[in-house]
Amino acid sequence: MSLTIEPRLAARKEQAVDDDMELAERFAAGDERAVKAMYDRWSRIVYTLAVRSLGDTTEAEDVTQRTFVSAWTSHSSFRPGQAPLGAWLITIARRRIADAHEARARTARLEEALKAVAPEVAVEHDVSDAMLVADEVAQLEPDARAVLALAFYEDLTHQQISERLDMPLGTVKSHIRRSLTRLRSRLEAHHVTS
Repeated sequence: MSLTIEPRLAARKEQAVDDDMELAERFAAGDERAVKAMYDRWSRIVYTLAVRSLGDTTEAEDVTQRTFVSAWTSHSSFRPGQAPLGAWLITIARRRIADAHEARARTARLEEALKAVAPEVAVEHDVSDAMLVADEVAQLEPDARAVLALAFYEDLTHQQISERLDMPLGTVKSHIRRSLTRLRSRLEAHHVTS
């Protein structure tokens, strides 16, 4: 028994390969319409990978968006002849998924650290603590305030904050460390006087 490929199927496969190469070249050249075509073609795959790994549809949607934003911002580094565009995009998606897992772990560590600093705070302190934290955050210098907002409200990694704010990575880490130390000190002082 010989395996033969029907000519129409072979032609369709060749057309798909040609389409992928043409799309890859347009993308590498900075054609914004290529990103739309990429999104139409691969967003479901990226989303599916993210939701399977993270188990959360909202996070998966965010990872999908971040994947395509990352791909576009680094399109100049893509080399069409070195790897297929889809494989390159999936590699970016896996990195964004790993970032999401790291953000979860970082949040868990922060929650544990806060529990260690202020164990079993009574309910009546919750409102005053929230007001104290909000007041302290408002008093931070604008750069530190922006860094904290991106870290805790948008759940970005240090590297992502550095890229978004065009700020050196060490500066981002220093802002976070100093701000958390300041907040911890104020919370501890507040609980001692309460």
